[in-house]
Formats: sequence, C-alpha cells, structure tokens
Amino acid sequence: MEKLRQDDPPRIGDFATLARLDADGSRGVPERRYLARSADGGHTVVACLPPPGGDPARWAAEAQQAARLTQPGFWPVAQLGGTAAFPWSATPYRPALPLPAVLAAYGGPLPEALVRTLGGALAEALASAHVLGIVHGGVCPAGVLLTACGPLLGCFGATRAHPLTETSETFETTATSATPAVGLETGCLAPELAAGGPADRAGDVYALGAVLAYAATGHTVPERDEVPAGLRDIVTACRSRDPRGRPEPARVRAELLPGAAYGGLAGATEPISLPGRVVEALSRQSAEVLAAALPTHER
Repeated sequence: MEKLRQDDPPRIGDFATLARLDADGSRGVPERRYLARSADGGHTVVACLPPPGGDPARWAAEAQQAARLTQPGFWPVAQLGGTAAFPWSATPYRPALPLPAVLAAYGGPLPEALVRTLGGALAEALASAHVLGIVHGGVCPAGVLLTACGPLLGCFGATRAHPLTETSETFETTATSATPAVGLETGCLAPELAAGGPADRAGDVYALGAVLAYAATGHTVPERDEVPAGLRDIVTACRSRDPRGRPEPARVRAELLPGAAYGGLAGATEPISLPGRVVEALSRQSAEVLAAALPTHER
C-alpha cells in the first residue's frame, strides 16, 4: 500500500479511499488506481480513475468495454460509476502487485524461469482474446498485476484511451522519441502505433515483448545483450519493427513454455511458484489492507 497524497480523492463513488496501488512517481501507469472500502467496511475494492490530464470520456469508453469482457487472464471490471467528468471503475480486491512493484520487492530483474511463467500466461491471455477479435491495447509493465495465482492484464484500452500527442518519423526499437499522452509507457508502443496507427494484435505482441524485456532486465527497451540468452530471440521477435515479423501469442507461449498444456495458465486458480520476497510483499499488502481503518473525516 502507498500513502494517499493531498490531491487524491477521499471518496470514489460509495468507497472511501485507503491507499494508492502504485508507488508515488511510478512511470507508465495509464490510470490512477486505489485501494478503497465501502462505508460499512464490508467491501474492499481496487478502484480506478482516468489519469490527470487524460480524456475521461475515452477512458470511460474503454472501461465499459473491459466490463463486458470475460477473457481469462484479464483483470476484471465489476462495477462502473461516476459522472462524465469523473468516471470510475472498481473490482473486488485481491492481493495484487503491479509488475514494477514485483521487481522492487524482489530487488531487481526476475529469474528467467519466472519470466517464462509470467510471459506464457500473458501470451495465453492475449491468444484467447485475439481469436475473438479483441485487442487489449494497453499491455505494459504497470498493466500486469501479479496475484498469487499468476498475472492478470489490466489497463485495458490504454493506447486507445490516450492517443499520442506527437509522433516521430525516427522512432527506433532501441530508443523511443515519440511523446505519448498522459501515462503511456513509450517502450511498449510499436513503431506503427507511434506513427499514428491503430492499436491491433501485432501491437499487443510488441508490447508483450517489452513486458518480457522489463521483467528480465528492468527496462522495456534494453540493449539486446542485456536480455538473458534464453529469452533473447523471442523478445527480439516480438519487438520486430515489421508487424508481419512478430509471432502470434500462441507461438510466444510455446517458445516460453514448451510442452506446457494449453489453457491452464491464463486466469489460473492455483498458486504459482513465486520468490519468497514477492510472496512476502503480497502478504504484507493483504495484511495492511485488512488492518486499514476507514477515514474518520473528509480530508
């Protein structure tokens, strides 16, 4: 849990805000996320708002789409509310750490075996969505929420909700020069998206490669030699400048977890093997949420 700031809302709908989900100063978080609780203390949620400076209408439209999805491996949106100027969404709380917080808890880049497990689950989630014509459009490190049972993809539609404000004709895979709107992680934007193209399946795969690179190195655009040798080829393929050269998510999954049965990773209900420091961080968050008292007065 991260302490609230003076500019954070004391209430979101019927929920009193308790804490921020993301650390102060976190980069690449395309929405504001809070831990919040109902007035009777009976319901704790993760509540989300548009980012400061974002377009509330665009954000709300993507939240409405997310609320209709039942795809395994996607962070669910269970409740929508607010006004046109102040829309919000909420999901029943479960212990979950954004991927940047996972690396912070572990103390650096994650072991290759764990990167493969997380990447395989994310690739399976994208594969199941792409078959139905659903483009996530918001894959990024902050959009990956790690639970005890594996990762879930949040921040649905962030690329569509917050289009680029500027583009550059010299966008490179080794250095980003496009300037995105509020909250977007530039390293996760495929060159064709940075040039003004629409979010599509190939863009999701590019962003997945950036997430794999981040989990393995701490950077979304590392030098090739920084990526562990066992992951280098698949990360490079996902981040191909040519959308036609990027693999389908099902192939990414097969490369990361050869021989693993399909259908058991995304949205799994059994705990996965996690480093002790990450388990401790999840447990600490859960304990702090349970112990958090409702505010006694409006700030």
